[in-house]
Amino acid sequence: MASRDHEPDDLTLHDLIEGPTQDLTSARSALAARTPQAEATQDLSALVPPRPVDHEVDGTSGDPQRRQLHDRPGGSPGGSPGGSPGGGQGERARVELGRLPGAGALYRRALLGALPGTGRRRGRKLPALELSVAGVTVDRAHLADYDRVCGFRLADRLPATYLHVLGFPLSLRLMTAADFPIPLTGVVHVANRITVARPVRVGESVDFRTYAENLRPHERGRQLDVVLVGSVDGEEVWRGVSTYLGKERAAGGGPRRDRGDRPAPPAFSAQWRVTPRVGTDYARVSGDHNPIHTSKLGARLFGFPRPIAHGMWSKARCLAALESRLPDAYTVDVAFKLPVPLPSTVAFGATAGGAGWDFGLHGARDGRPHLVGTVR
Repeated sequence: MASRDHEPDDLTLHDLIEGPTQDLTSARSALAARTPQAEATQDLSALVPPRPVDHEVDGTSGDPQRRQLHDRPGGSPGGSPGGSPGGGQGERARVELGRLPGAGALYRRALLGALPGTGRRRGRKLPALELSVAGVTVDRAHLADYDRVCGFRLADRLPATYLHVLGFPLSLRLMTAADFPIPLTGVVHVANRITVARPVRVGESVDFRTYAENLRPHERGRQLDVVLVGSVDGEEVWRGVSTYLGKERAAGGGPRRDRGDRPAPPAFSAQWRVTPRVGTDYARVSGDHNPIHTSKLGARLFGFPRPIAHGMWSKARCLAALESRLPDAYTVDVAFKLPVPLPSTVAFGATAGGAGWDFGLHGARDGRPHLVGTVR
């Protein structure tokens, strides 16, 4: 029998659909207990009003878990642009949820929709919708587990990548809406940019909002950006922009990459053995149960010979290696290159550049790039 360091615990198709769920909003557990689970899988497209409204719908009438607001022309509260390049809308409806949705139910819905004969026609434009949730707090035990999996030391301030995990279920709900133009199953996370305006402490309560923008063609399909914003007491303290690629059979018509433009890797300062446990452990702490990371069957269904590490684990692990050299405010920008197969050995390197750092994660044997990034 193979050891756990070499082969993940494989899952059947039933396991993929009925996998674990996790609600990261521990402070709202009593409210979650009164909410039907079906609410987490409801289509959001019907929530967008057909014409502008100028009042708030009372959250106590109808569904107590949801309040629908309409933004002023030109943007959302907080100054974010209301329009989305490629989306064709000039303003977004804002829907406030009473709690973070359960990620597991959303993944089950996406997986069921990918089965033969159950697919549906995707939207051609971005949904004119922004989702928000208030009062998200940190479970210290969960944070400690995340720190252990990603290599951070225990501290009072949250790692920049932990805010992505904390608000990820909100973005996941947006991406599983019926009219979202790119299906969640098989989507490729190609880049991520996080801006930290100031450190966020463990005891602070965070309000999140999320929306999609900049739908654009790509040589292998279409790309878009999912924006997640974290605020404390009305002040934006954190912003993440995740760029996703939806592969399509017809060429998207976007610019082709320069295949020969591969920067030389920095001098390696550390090597990490990445075992299959990384996929399952990070899925547990992040709520990202995409089966390409946790199952041989799931990986093969989407064209990977074996499971691959989560891109955001790779980013977090690199950021943990730089943790003692990070300022209070910075932007960390990464591009995900080749997947990190599980298991494998990777090499990390970083060099001081300008006012920050240039870093990368490469194959320890062949030097092929898995991730390149900057801190500024």
